[in-house]
Amino acid sequence: MQIDHERLRREGVRWLILLTLNNARPMGAGESLVLSVAQSEYPDATALELRRELDYLHGRELVRVDKQPSGKWRAELTRHGVDVAEYTVDCEPGIARPAKYW
Repeated sequence: MQIDHERLRREGVRWLILLTLNNARPMGAGESLVLSVAQSEYPDATALELRRELDYLHGRELVRVDKQPSGKWRAELTRHGVDVAEYTVDCEPGIARPAKYW
């Protein structure tokens, strides 16, 4: 069986976004902050890649994305996004949330 590295990366970036926004609560965070966190794990991560994954999480109603007139994006977790980040609900496939360790 071949490992799908692109899928693993997408799902890993999504988890990092959720963690970053959970730590940025209740204010949310601009895309540059979230991108810098993603780049700590994936140094070649791009703004386009981040926006793609933010849009995915927005579609799943885990984050709210504010696309500002200046062209910058801000994001914050929804109530359900907080629950996923805090392990209080099950996490559906598509996000690389590690198994709960406690």
